Formats: sequence, C-alpha cells, structure tokens
Amino acid sequence: MIINTTEFEQYSLSTNPRPLFLLGDACDILKSIPTASIDFCMTSPPYWKKRVYQNGGIGLEATMQDYVLQLMNVFLEVKRVLKNTGSFWLNLGDTYRDKGLAGIPWRIALALMDEQQWILRNDVIWNKIKGPDNANDKLRNTHEYLYHFVKQSKGFYYNISAIRSKPREARVKNGVVISATGVTGVRYKRQIELSTSLSSEEKKAAFAALDQMLRRIEMGEISDFRMVIRNQQRTTHSDSLKLSGRAKELSQKGFYFLQYHPDGSKPGDVWELMPEDTTHGEGHYAAYPPDLCRIPLLATCPENGMALDPFCGTGTTNLVAMQLGRKSIGIDISDAYLDTARKRCHFLL
Repeated sequence: MIINTTEFEQYSLSTNPRPLFLLGDACDILKSIPTASIDFCMTSPPYWKKRVYQNGGIGLEATMQDYVLQLMNVFLEVKRVLKNTGSFWLNLGDTYRDKGLAGIPWRIALALMDEQQWILRNDVIWNKIKGPDNANDKLRNTHEYLYHFVKQSKGFYYNISAIRSKPREARVKNGVVISATGVTGVRYKRQIELSTSLSSEEKKAAFAALDQMLRRIEMGEISDFRMVIRNQQRTTHSDSLKLSGRAKELSQKGFYFLQYHPDGSKPGDVWELMPEDTTHGEGHYAAYPPDLCRIPLLATCPENGMALDPFCGTGTTNLVAMQLGRKSIGIDISDAYLDTARKRCHFLL
C-alpha cells in the first residue's frame, strides 16, 4: 500500500493521533514517504532464523550476511525519511548458530555506523528478567539490545526533562537545610576545617562555595549535591589534567561539586522490563512491551511529531505514540497483524 504525497501531507497536517497503517514491504513503502518528513523511528525487525512470521519477509535469509544486507537497505530508507533532528531506535536480539552467538545486533550496529554514518548515542540493555532456556551448557539469555541512533552529532531533538524521575525533596529540620539524601554540610565543613591539603585561601573559598550550594538546596535550584575535597573523597574522574576538567579543578581549587538536577535523575541504560504478554498478538510471538518505547518517544519525538515503525507487527510503537498524542505510521507485510494493531488502537478512541 504505497502512500502518495497528498495522502501523507493530509495525515501529517491532521490533529488526530490515530495511527496510519500501511500494508506491504517496508523498503517499498518507505520509498514513497517524503524525504526528511519523520521525527522518530522505533522498530524491532524479525530476528534472523528465530521464527516464521505470517507472509514471510525478512528473517528467513539463507545466510546471516544476506539478513544484514536486507536490513541495511531498509535502514538506509529510514535515514532518508528521518529529519536531521530525528532519532532512530532499534531493538534487536541475537541468534545462536552452531552453538555460538552470531553477534547480529553488533554486526548491524557497526554496519550502520561504518557504512551509513549513523551516530550511536546509546546502547541500552533491555533486561527481560525472565526467559525459558533448557540448555545445560550456558547461561540463560535474558537481555536484548536497544540502540539509539541519530543522523547528526548536534541539534537532534532530545527532551531530557520529559523522562527524569521525580526527585526526593530537600527539607528543613531544626532550622538546618537537609538535602534529599541527608546532606547538611556539617561533615564537609569539618573536613575543610581539618584539611592539611588545602591552603587558607582554598579553605575560605571552599566554605563560601559550600554555603552557596546549601542556599541553592534551600531555594530548590538543585535537589542534592556531593562535594569532593582534595585528598578527602574518592574522585569521580581521570587523574589526568589533560583529560578531565574535574581533575584540573581539584588541582587548582582544591574542591569541586557534583550537583543533582532539581527535576530528578535521568534514566540509565539498563532497563528492567518484563516481556510483552502476547495474548493480544493473535500469532505474533515477539511484540515488545509498551514501556520499552515510552522513554524513547517522550525523549526524542516532539509532541507534534511523526513516529514510524517499519516492522510494526501488532502496533505497539503506534499504540504508545497514540497514547502520548503523537501521530505515527506503521508498516507491516501481514494484514492479520495490522488488523490486530488497528483493533488495539481503536480501543483508545
């Protein structure tokens, strides 16, 4: 189902976030989408030699090299339709062949960087927590990769505030400001006072800087902090003055601060999420959980942006995009999967 320019423009101008689902080969349909028209792409293509999906498609290639080549052709089109400010998130699992892991996720990630000049911002480990494995000569495989790629090193859209966790709040007890983790400054003041590594001038500057940091806690400008004093705390940096600005600051001033954002901490790159319940999948065995694409969508797809999943299956990416008010396009080779995707999204209307 090739989309023409008029149909695409009409959908992109609409305010209804109901997804647009297109039936057919991902590469063919992507070629009909205008260049630099998509804000966000997240997908999980069929894994090589894992399952036979309805209507076949990618994943059944005779060799691993052919599989990688087929995906690279699709991702080149993804890069063309993606805006320069856009992001591409790719979820991939590996495959065992002849008792050994094939290393497919990293083969594809390296090919994307080397051959198509994508920039890899993060490799996220999706810890699925559980998973069946009857082999008695290896560990259970309970993780998959989620790669975040961008087209340019600067200027891509990223809303870090949308994905920060709510911080614990500072409080005042007996007239003393206490940070979210219980820092009052008393211990740091004592360490500054007793330090034999700081000069008198450095101690004076350290006391003043510490008082200012405590005032920022009281004003809600930061939620917490750590103070690193020369020869007192374990450092968090390289000791090389050429490589580390903090090493240079510690050498010149005798102290530095680590400040914690008032809106909370940002997520790490290991996500513990249970696999998706496939009861709604109607024959689709590998849908990822909705929570896997919430952070990517919130962080890297603008509120009025357009999302894309070229291997949408039963439409999880599109469902979450719709829940978050984003328009989206889902492509799949199976009409049965798309029918399930439409039904899932229809329940939200």
